[in-house]
Amino acid sequence: MLEPLANQQIRKFKAAAQLLEPSLKVGKAGLSDGFIRTVSAELERHELVKIKFAEFKEEKKTLAPLLAEKTGSHLVMRVGNVMVLHRPKPVPAESAA
Repeated sequence: MLEPLANQQIRKFKAAAQLLEPSLKVGKAGLSDGFIRTVSAELERHELVKIKFAEFKEEKKTLAPLLAEKTGSHLVMRVGNVMVLHRPKPVPAESAA
């Protein structure tokens, strides 16, 4: 389970997200397994990911938190047809010497 984000963190992520272009789009396939894997991979590369709803605009209020849950990420914000997810990069475990 993820630790909830502090208000200060949320503000920082929202500000950073303003500069991002949507890197992924929810299309006709919706939240397919492949799309969820793609979002998860994108979150591994970039902690902050902006996703646009090209389809399923009517369901975005329910799909956005569902996608966050399925990718183990935080829903930072959802404005219009765009949502922003954040997942912290895993802290590398120190190797036992």
